[in-house]
Amino acid sequence: MVNMSPAEAAGLIQHGQLLGVGGFGPAGAPKVITPALAERARAEHAQGRDFRVHVVTGASIGASCDGELAAADAIDRRLPFSVNAELRRAFNEGRVRYTDLNLSDNACQLRQGITGQMDWGIVEACHLERIEGGMVRVYLTAGIGIAPTIFRLAREGVFVELNAWHGHHLMGIHDIYEIEDPWFRSPVLITHPMEKIGRPYVEVPAYRIRGIVHTDLPDEARSMTAPTEVTRRIGANVAEFLRWNMQRGYIYRDKLILQSGVGSGANAVLGALGDSPDVPNFHIYTEVLQEEPLRLIREGRVVSASTGALTISSEHLKEVYQNMDEYRGRLLLRPSEISNCPEIIARLGICSLNTALEVDIYGHVNSTKVCGSRMMNGVGGSADFTNNAMLSIFTCASTAKNGCISSIVPFCSHVDHTEHYVDAIATEYGVADLRGLCATERAEALIAIAHPDYRPILRAYYDLARRNGGHTPHNLRAAFAMHDTYLRKGDMRLTCWEEYL
Repeated sequence: MVNMSPAEAAGLIQHGQLLGVGGFGPAGAPKVITPALAERARAEHAQGRDFRVHVVTGASIGASCDGELAAADAIDRRLPFSVNAELRRAFNEGRVRYTDLNLSDNACQLRQGITGQMDWGIVEACHLERIEGGMVRVYLTAGIGIAPTIFRLAREGVFVELNAWHGHHLMGIHDIYEIEDPWFRSPVLITHPMEKIGRPYVEVPAYRIRGIVHTDLPDEARSMTAPTEVTRRIGANVAEFLRWNMQRGYIYRDKLILQSGVGSGANAVLGALGDSPDVPNFHIYTEVLQEEPLRLIREGRVVSASTGALTISSEHLKEVYQNMDEYRGRLLLRPSEISNCPEIIARLGICSLNTALEVDIYGHVNSTKVCGSRMMNGVGGSADFTNNAMLSIFTCASTAKNGCISSIVPFCSHVDHTEHYVDAIATEYGVADLRGLCATERAEALIAIAHPDYRPILRAYYDLARRNGGHTPHNLRAAFAMHDTYLRKGDMRLTCWEEYL
């Protein structure tokens, strides 16, 4: 292991190579080697030479990776998920080949070789410990992602950004475990959110660490947007729905385990649930832990939390570090293939809470593509949880773009989650419980929680579609009329269906 500068590390990476990048979201993401790699790409381009690399991460990653490399036109292929605006633009302009992938499949496909041979790894750590036998224990920071798999697969070696900003606060909080390769794999025996099955570090041969780059930089996550009246009403509706499920015996009050997706809306809804007296103290098993769940841990409302990353602002993360004793024994950080493992999600009986871009009147959910074409963020882990949860709920405000877009539409312009896995939809106007309903009953329930401006429009489409009969009535010429109207006029509120008949 040798110390080196970011530029020296970037200088070893060659055009066309595949990089594995550790971290999960901005948490635990490298921060100095990838900007140096972007500068190298710009220099190569200025000389008329192509320089682009393939990048695979645990999920989204910090702006120092995705944003810098995309701005330098230094990425050829990227997977499996990103929320960075610069990279999103590159996806939608066709400048970066993007593979959208369920996060639970990511590490396994790397180990199988489906993704390709990984050349280099870049991983952030807070501490390195040499032990006998030429081995090193690597203690990771606030996000793990696919870091254990990167250390094992990167054939040229791994660069470690040793970040002093994190100190040693997180040592002992991680539970590092890799799932066995197919086939006939052993069970991943987690039967409680806080059950440990691995080690608090990654143990690797010293020769696998090709260079150490010292840093002292905070994570790049931003504070969440403050809750709104809409998110508070959605949270209250979900709380009432959970209370009703517990009253009916569908969920046991002392065994409530929640998952929540990424973003300010999801963060606000989970906070509203924690503030509701109708919701008992609960556990969390999720891929990302944001600011509201950490507040609820401190208040005792969240009993324990297992996650893949602490995706919170640097100010909030520093507060967590300063009060780490409050979280020990109640907080675990895991690799993404464990935080998103379908086997564990099903075994624990999780209630999932994810965010929809749009929902159609039969319960299909689009969570990735605006108007069916323009990538927003990717599917991430939403399908991992939706397809395996005991109760899968999607939340969304009834409208977007100041009311110009209805979140409930006749037919989703793209489908990430089919009706078969979606149990309930919540907007600020109520919850549509879709379990046990036929297609026409689903349509009635979903139209009822749409924005009042759009209920007559959706009802008119539904009545039109029913003329064609069938189990799931549709009029294919009119199914995307609301989308078409928005693209032409900037508003989905069409006033006449005649031109679509």
